[in-house]
Amino acid sequence: MPVSRKTVNVVQLFSQRPRLARSSWLVGALTGLALLIAPGASAQAALISTSACNGATLTQPFKSWGDTNFYELLPGGDFEGSLSGWTLGGGARKTTGSEPFGASGVVGSSSLYLPAGASAQSPFTCVNAAYPIFRFFGRNSSLLSTVLVQVVYNEPLVGEVAVPVGAVALSGNWSPTLQMLTASAVAGALSNGTAQVALRFTALTGASQIDDVFIDPRCM
Repeated sequence: MPVSRKTVNVVQLFSQRPRLARSSWLVGALTGLALLIAPGASAQAALISTSACNGATLTQPFKSWGDTNFYELLPGGDFEGSLSGWTLGGGARKTTGSEPFGASGVVGSSSLYLPAGASAQSPFTCVNAAYPIFRFFGRNSSLLSTVLVQVVYNEPLVGEVAVPVGAVALSGNWSPTLQMLTASAVAGALSNGTAQVALRFTALTGASQIDDVFIDPRCM
């Protein structure tokens, strides 16, 4: 499928409720938060775009789970090719075995392995207020495995800012996560409408595998 460390935690954990990110009031609430925390944000808010940042190919990878929204695959997010641009630590590595549903268009042969304490950060990609959610597939490789997920913003004035968005408890079978929020409306207001973000995965307990990481580029 074609696919076109100073760390500061600034936002508390967001809820993982499915569909919540689709509501128009949520984008409004996030934008309101940006107005409170950003000097001069009232002028910047008008610059927030609700169109996609790029021309990446969109698919419906979660349609079988009742999610008909369109997503784009995160760069390298199928873990089938080079992991160039990904930052791996603590023993994180590509391993054999893939989610069996073929969400990227084909059933792959690889995924990302995260032993306990390991972390992996994706390449940065463009987002704006139109990129509210993301999802991925995961399974545990040991009992009681939990993965902390953070959205990392590359802000010109402060550098990388990591926002915790949830901790995912994985089961022994491959399955998609719930929708998780990027809070891109906040970063968009702070950065004149757009932002560069990456996703960071950290294995808090146990060993895990993740695969096929998608971002929803449109706000319906």
